[in-house]
Amino acid sequence: CGDENIIIMCIIYLLAGAFAQVTKASGAVDSVVNFSLSIVPVNFLVPGIFLISTFLSIATGSSVGSVVALGPIVFGVAEKIGINPALMLAALICGAMAGDNLSLISDTTIAATRTQNIGMKQKFVMNSRFAFPAIIISTIIFAIIGRPETTITMVKESYNLVYVIPYLLVIVTALMGMNVLLVLFSGTLLAGIIGMIYGKFDTIMLSQTIFKGFTGVLEIFLLSMFTGGLAYMVRKHGGIDWIIMKVKKKVKGQKSAEAAIATLVGLTNAAVANNTVSILITGQVAAEMTKEYDVSPSRVASLLDTTSCVIQGIIPYGAQILIASGLTAGKVAPTDILPFMVNQYVLLAMMILTIITRFGTKSDPATEVPDAK
Repeated sequence: CGDENIIIMCIIYLLAGAFAQVTKASGAVDSVVNFSLSIVPVNFLVPGIFLISTFLSIATGSSVGSVVALGPIVFGVAEKIGINPALMLAALICGAMAGDNLSLISDTTIAATRTQNIGMKQKFVMNSRFAFPAIIISTIIFAIIGRPETTITMVKESYNLVYVIPYLLVIVTALMGMNVLLVLFSGTLLAGIIGMIYGKFDTIMLSQTIFKGFTGVLEIFLLSMFTGGLAYMVRKHGGIDWIIMKVKKKVKGQKSAEAAIATLVGLTNAAVANNTVSILITGQVAAEMTKEYDVSPSRVASLLDTTSCVIQGIIPYGAQILIASGLTAGKVAPTDILPFMVNQYVLLAMMILTIITRFGTKSDPATEVPDAK
């Protein structure tokens, strides 16, 4: 529980929770959503929702938060325009999971990079080589299958682009390689200052909001510590070595090692229905396999995050699909959404393609010191 990487990861969770809560309380999430919807043409609404959800999830680091923020709007618009609500909700969830996968401050990225002891920028660069092509392909597919049957004028809601600045600060500084703790602290501070300038809260309310953000991630905080303790106990008593020994019987080289890592985290995610937890459970085994089969840590982190996000988005009992379905008051079942989860299937295909052909893996991102060290 007291391992350096576990403690650093937990501190990052706290700061990420504070940032998400402060930006939400200040009205930043509403401004991003309203601004995005105001510039999206109605005929481009389905792919537009997909891209908006992707950006929101990248900026906030929360796929569930994106679904909750956009879900009611998406379902209401779908019913008015005549687009299949299941398709609209699928575009929303696909974007949320795509953003979760790419976000520099999401739980999954934090878990994947800390278990492999690499910087977030390394993982982002490796991940983006097949995640961004998947987003482009999915956008085109959504545009083709999502044209509305009728024409309607969208009602534009108010927004303030100043609220977007903290998100941009976090994204840019993280990509520049700044210490992730400093990135999140700076983003939270800036969001708080903007909120106070616009009268959303005073100093006391800001403190309470930050504390609320801390308590919001308490579950994953404690779970990470207990999982870290469990993983060490398993390793201490030879459990990790036993798993690797079993896996090695099927693994012949780099490609099969990568396939084994992806399969392991995918099956774990299907069992526990939580992508962050599945990464925490399998991360240690994956780290050991990087040494055994010379798979780069950034590649492993990318496989862990991508596979878990793909599976999380297509299991009908996953939180994202259940929440989206629940917003429809029973009109759209979770299984109705699954056939339209375009980006999940495209991203899975792209990932398999990279394992087979080594596309996008020939040159590993330059080795860098992990963010928090």
